[in-house]
Amino acid sequence: MSDPTEANGTAGAETTEAAAAAEGGAGRRHVRVVLVDDHRMFRTGVQAEIGRTEETGVEVVGEAADVDQAVTVITATRPEVVLLDVHLPGGGGVEVLRRCSALMGDAEQPVRFLALSVSDAAEDVIGVIRGGARGYVTKTITGSDLIDSIFRVQEGDAVFSPRLAGFVLDAFASTDAPPVDEDLDRLTQREREVLRLIARGYAYKEIAKQLFISVKTVESHVSAVLRKLQLSNRHELTRWATARRLV
Repeated sequence: MSDPTEANGTAGAETTEAAAAAEGGAGRRHVRVVLVDDHRMFRTGVQAEIGRTEETGVEVVGEAADVDQAVTVITATRPEVVLLDVHLPGGGGVEVLRRCSALMGDAEQPVRFLALSVSDAAEDVIGVIRGGARGYVTKTITGSDLIDSIFRVQEGDAVFSPRLAGFVLDAFASTDAPPVDEDLDRLTQREREVLRLIARGYAYKEIAKQLFISVKTVESHVSAVLRKLQLSNRHELTRWATARRLV
């Protein structure tokens, strides 16, 4: 019969070795990430939550607060995954995706995008997925789930918050899915935001305050929307938006 002390010691050693091996395997998992969000405090919070590289395997290699910064940082650092907010100054997440399409299509070192947004609006979700993002999660996600989502996107999986998964499948797989609105696709993300607020009856000053932009910038966006949609005034714009259920 084996000595109980010796047997227990052997089992304990095996358990310790297995745990060390498992820990070593987890430690080898690594992903380089860029954070794109126009709220500095949110970026700081995400960095603190997921950026403990030795513990999480996530290395935050860059941050950006608007479209131009995002494209510059992503091009310079070539991360495996970009956490992308949908609403950004300069055209929104869709514009970042458009300008980084070549990086997404790189066969050897693709840059993959995971949308991380407070919005769960249908047009936002469909817009970024159509633009090439591999997934969409909302900012209610936990830190551990976000880390898991990042690694899954790195591996090529599609990741969605549970409430959005069924919706995305329906929108893309159903024969009843709404067709692409080419007129709406002409507008940047910021122009769509201004369009919705105008259609809801907001004054230019109210829109400027809500979107943290100047009244002059609001006027410029409205002019661009009217020109692209070939409309004459805000009353026609309101009817146009209402007919498409954007209000």
